[in-house]
Amino acid sequence: MEWEFTAEVIEWRGPSPYVYVPMPEEDAADLKEEARGLIYWGQIAVTATIGRTTFATAVFPRDGTYLVPLKDAVRRAERIEVGDVVSVRLLLGTEKRPAAL
Repeated sequence: MEWEFTAEVIEWRGPSPYVYVPMPEEDAADLKEEARGLIYWGQIAVTATIGRTTFATAVFPRDGTYLVPLKDAVRRAERIEVGDVVSVRLLLGTEKRPAAL
C-alpha cells in the first residue's frame, strides 16, 4: 500500500528538537488499518521518499495522526527546513537489503 501527501514540516521539542512531517488524518487512519499486526509499540515501519531521497523509518502516533521523522541526512540532502511544505510518498514496510558480508 502507498500513500502520497503534502504537509508542513514541524518541530517537536522534547529533551532535543525533532523534525517531522505529519500525515493527514484520513491517510493516518488508512495506514493504521492496513498495518494491523505490523504495529510495534505504536510504531509502523515504512519506506519514505521525499524528493530524490528514499529512506527507511518508523512513523509513530501523535495527536490523531502519524508523524514521519526526518533524519538530519534527509533534511540536508533535500534542503528541508522547519516550516517548509514537502511532498512525501510512504510505502508500508521497509525494503529488504542483503546482509553485509
